[in-house]
Amino acid sequence: MMSDAALDALLLPLNQRLLAAAPDTLFLRAREGASLHARLQRDSLHCVQPFKPWANALERAGFDVAAEESAGRIFGQTWLLPPRQREEARALIARAFDACAPGGVVLVSVPNDEGAKSIEGDFRKLVGGLDGGLSKFHCRVFWARRDDARLDGGLWAQWRNADAPRPILDGRFISRPGVFAWNRVDAGSALLAEQLPDNLRGAAADLGAGWGFLSDALLSRNPGITSLDAFEADARALDLARQNLAPHAGRCDIAYHWHDVTTGLPAGHKFDVIISNPPFHDTGKVAQPEIGKRFLHVAADALAPSGSMWLVANAHLPYESLLAERFNDVHVVTAARGYKVFEARGAKR
Repeated sequence: MMSDAALDALLLPLNQRLLAAAPDTLFLRAREGASLHARLQRDSLHCVQPFKPWANALERAGFDVAAEESAGRIFGQTWLLPPRQREEARALIARAFDACAPGGVVLVSVPNDEGAKSIEGDFRKLVGGLDGGLSKFHCRVFWARRDDARLDGGLWAQWRNADAPRPILDGRFISRPGVFAWNRVDAGSALLAEQLPDNLRGAAADLGAGWGFLSDALLSRNPGITSLDAFEADARALDLARQNLAPHAGRCDIAYHWHDVTTGLPAGHKFDVIISNPPFHDTGKVAQPEIGKRFLHVAADALAPSGSMWLVANAHLPYESLLAERFNDVHVVTAARGYKVFEARGAKR
C-alpha cells in the first residue's frame, strides 16, 4: 500500500487526541490508505470520491463510497482532501460546512506543493480563523468548528457554486472547474479531432472521454457511427459528457460508463472504432506512462477484427513499440505540436 502524506496528516489531530472522532463522518475526496484502516470503524465513515480508481480502492477495503455527496445529509464531522484547482477546492470547503452539523468539525489536509498556503488562507477567510492546525509530512492540516455566527455567509453562498457547470468555447460545450482541460480543448485532443476521417462506421468507444470533446468530434464527422460507449474515470467529467453529447442522442445510441479503463472493459464489448487521448497521470503531477500503455492493451482486446483505433499521445511517450506489438498495421497519421496521432488496425489477441 502506497504512502499518502496528505491522508496521514489529516488523521494526526485525531491520533494526537487534539480532536475527538465523530460516530458519523463524511470524507470528501476520500482516499484509501493504511492510516485510515488504523483509525476507525468502516461503518462510521461515508466516503465521497468521483475518481473511479480511488473509489474502487475504497470499496475493496470495505468502505461506503459514492461519487458525490448526498444532498441534505448532515454528519458530526467532515474531512476533506481538497484538489489543487482553487474554484473546485472552495466549493468543496463550502459543501463540507453544509454537510457538517453545527458545532461539528471540518478537517482539511493539503500538501505544501499542492496549494496548502492558499487553500488554508481561503479556509481562514471563510471561518474567521482556525480552531487548530499542524504541519507534518510536508502538508498543512487545519480545522474549524461549524459556527454559523462566525462563518462569512456571503462567501459561503458564493463558494457553493464556485465549481458549477458553465458554458465554454462560445457556448458550444458545458464544463466545470476541476475536470481535465476544463475551459479549453487540450492540444492533443484538438489534433486528433482534426485528423479523424469521415468514413468510420459501426460501434465506437471513447476511452477516457472526459467532458466529451472527442466523442462529439467523432459523431459530428461520422454519420456511419451507430453507437458510442463513453468510458471515463472522473464522474464529474462524465456528467458533463452526457450534456455535451445530448444533441447526438437522437441518431446514435450513447452509453456512459463511470469506469477505470485500466481494469479492462466489460465482457462482451467489441468495437469497430476506438478513439482515445489516454491519460498518463492519475490526478497528480508525476507522469505514469503505464496508464496509457494499459489503455492500448485494453483497446486492442476490445476491437473487432476489422476495427481501427485512433490515438493521440505526447510524442515523447513510449507507445510505438507497444502499438507494433499489439497491432498488425500501425502508422503515424501526423506528428505536430508535440503530439503524434496514430491509426492502428489488425489487433493481435
